[in-house]
Amino acid sequence: MRKLFIKELIKLNNNKKIYLIINDLGFSVIEPFKDKFPNRIFNAGVSEQNMMGMAAGIASEKCNVFVYSIANFSTFRCAEQIRNDIDYHNLPVTIVSVGSGVGYGNLGYTHHALQDYSLMRSFPNMLILSPGNNDELISILKYIKKNPQPSYLRLDKNEHKTIKPKKIIIKPGKFIKLINGNPKKIILTTGCVQDIARNNILKKYKNYSIYSMPLWGMKAKNFARQTIKKFKEIITVEDHFYDGGFGSWIKECINDTDIKTTIKSKYINSNVINEVGSNEYLLKKFGPR
Repeated sequence: MRKLFIKELIKLNNNKKIYLIINDLGFSVIEPFKDKFPNRIFNAGVSEQNMMGMAAGIASEKCNVFVYSIANFSTFRCAEQIRNDIDYHNLPVTIVSVGSGVGYGNLGYTHHALQDYSLMRSFPNMLILSPGNNDELISILKYIKKNPQPSYLRLDKNEHKTIKPKKIIIKPGKFIKLINGNPKKIILTTGCVQDIARNNILKKYKNYSIYSMPLWGMKAKNFARQTIKKFKEIITVEDHFYDGGFGSWIKECINDTDIKTTIKSKYINSNVINEVGSNEYLLKKFGPR
């Protein structure tokens, strides 16, 4: 998804208000943007906290800023700056993380994105942007250009084709249908786990419908709640730990309500931190099932 992200960002940058900031990462991916807009890209070096400060400063001048790095570097390493400089001031900065879940499996736990949802969704103004396929990514970028705000864009390293390509209309908390099945029992994904849902989870939960939710976060709970209550059972699927993840967010949506929907969650087992291996190996051993 990295190259598609840059390709679409170039298309959207027709109003000269989009900036890209990197931290000595992204080479062999970001060059097309740099070649076309050399004055709207900055390399902050290995200094993630300063990178977020730069992003906040540029965004305060009514520009849309995208900050690009590997997931843990653009989140946990500069959490205070995200909290105080970006989210607190409600600035149009999109924090782009690459390598969702165990995408950088061979580099070990330091490079895994397993608690990033938990951190980023705790910020009141932050919108989670978690595309599960190429069409969702394209729609997300169009949405965030029209609705600039603090946001967290979580990308997989690889591209993911849609199960059924179609025009997608998205909004925070909206369920997007991918596969028809039981109208009351569904599998609900976020991020790049749609293949896992279709090829693995659906074998156990036969004839369930599959939906995706690429936009969510604190402010999306009320809208999502109205759809959750229409279903008898929801199985959430994500490439993240359960605690603070998408499944727990869905359950939070119906806390202190009389909604009777049964919610079960599939996620990455926390024992994954003890092993190093390819993305495929780690997902097969510790991933949603």
